[in-house]
Amino acid sequence: MQVGIFTIGDITTDPTTGRTPTENERIKATVTLARKAEEIGLDVFATGEHHNPPFVAPANPTVLLANIAAQTERLLLSTATTLITTNDPVRLAEDYAYLQHLADGRVDLMMGRGNTGPVYPWFGKDIRDGIELAVENYALLHQLWREDIVDWEGKFRTPLHGFTSTPRPLDGVPPFVWHGSIRSPEIAEQAAYYGDGFFANHIFWPTYHFQRLIALYRKRFEHYHGSADQAIVGLGGQFYLAKNSQDAVREFRPYFDRAPVYGGGPSLEEFTSGTPLTVGSPAEFVEKTLSFTENFGYYQRQLFLVDHAGLPLDAALRQLDLLGEVLPQLRTEWEARRGEGVPATPPTHAERAAQLTTSEEVSHD
Repeated sequence: MQVGIFTIGDITTDPTTGRTPTENERIKATVTLARKAEEIGLDVFATGEHHNPPFVAPANPTVLLANIAAQTERLLLSTATTLITTNDPVRLAEDYAYLQHLADGRVDLMMGRGNTGPVYPWFGKDIRDGIELAVENYALLHQLWREDIVDWEGKFRTPLHGFTSTPRPLDGVPPFVWHGSIRSPEIAEQAAYYGDGFFANHIFWPTYHFQRLIALYRKRFEHYHGSADQAIVGLGGQFYLAKNSQDAVREFRPYFDRAPVYGGGPSLEEFTSGTPLTVGSPAEFVEKTLSFTENFGYYQRQLFLVDHAGLPLDAALRQLDLLGEVLPQLRTEWEARRGEGVPATPPTHAERAAQLTTSEEVSHD
């Protein structure tokens, strides 16, 4: 199981102090969290993509991820959403291949349509075309990374004639791609068709909704590729931990109640009972996190949101320290739940490059 954290880069006033971090502080804090993630033994750091306040998650995540790549050695760098609907696939192909080279292959992407409606007209798109844009743009990106010379014509951008995207993917292997969705069966179908990963960020909606989406993805993956067991699934989660549950609830409640996303809605108790959010002791966190395999089967990536709702950097770093303490137990328990032949993690760049080399050698024999 790959374990990591993701950020949405929200700038939110700390409800306990009344202090709002500056954009500069929030950006620098994100890099600090990524370095901390590697320090405690996490596998993945991922960032969202936003184009509007109150977020400073990068409009071009490759800038942030390249900076983090230069300061880490092992951490896999990912997007928590790359807007496949409003970004030009040509630009995505070139930017992320370039990042691959800088990071020595420690890169993958999560494609998504985004959750901010106005972003569509900002980039000259129509939100009513969201699914069609996701399907067409990804088909082009997929082709650009796998064909040296591309002739292409579609509905939403100018045609390409004899076009070569540069630089070419590192070792001839494009970044591994996830398709993220919280509601759209068409995206689960798309992920299955291409044999890509499917990420269900089920931090807001009830479990049964995502059980249906993931089941659909596995079923369609089996249809296209022969085995549902080989489907690659990721899940989101979030937590706030203290040595005992009473302290955790007392400390986190002000942040929850005023969070820009879910503040003013269900109570903290209602939210924790219906979503993956854990507010409690490390033991309670382990128990609830392990229950995800009971709901979804074994999966290959778990990402947690820890730096949101105005939580200051020092508190987020303490959360990562607590996560680091229980990480060995989680890894042991997850491995015990993995079925024979089920992939333990998503395929790495090195594994995919080796497979490509082997395939080329066989084809030349």
